[in-house]
Amino acid sequence: MKGISHVAVGVSDMARSLLFYRDLLGLEVMLDTEEKVGAGSRHAVYMRWGKDGGFLVLSQSLGRDPSGKPLRLHQVGLHHFAFWVDDLEKRVEKLKGAGVKIIVPPYAADTIAYGEKSGGKVLTCLFEDPDGTILQFDQRLG
Repeated sequence: MKGISHVAVGVSDMARSLLFYRDLLGLEVMLDTEEKVGAGSRHAVYMRWGKDGGFLVLSQSLGRDPSGKPLRLHQVGLHHFAFWVDDLEKRVEKLKGAGVKIIVPPYAADTIAYGEKSGGKVLTCLFEDPDGTILQFDQRLG
């Protein structure tokens, strides 16, 4: 394997989610479209972070109410995803100012938890999107 191609996030309200992912987190919209997927259809917004980063797809089902519950931290299966950032504390203050729920406030973790040699530090923080999906920011500390 070479890396993760993309992450898809189901949303209940695309306009509200765009305000969060595009305007608050700063992801760039690459494509905003309606698509048929299997027997259903969806409003899909493809978003990119960084020039060499992956992409994220926001997906809202069309023609039916959204189903399911947001993922919870420590549940079986995927329960959050993380972005590398350079300015974590500034970003967290922006999130707080917008009323975003911070689940785990910023703290420094050892780099061994990131598959690297022990002794380095990564500043990390977990928070929720408007539907309760858990995201994380990580920043390498000098």
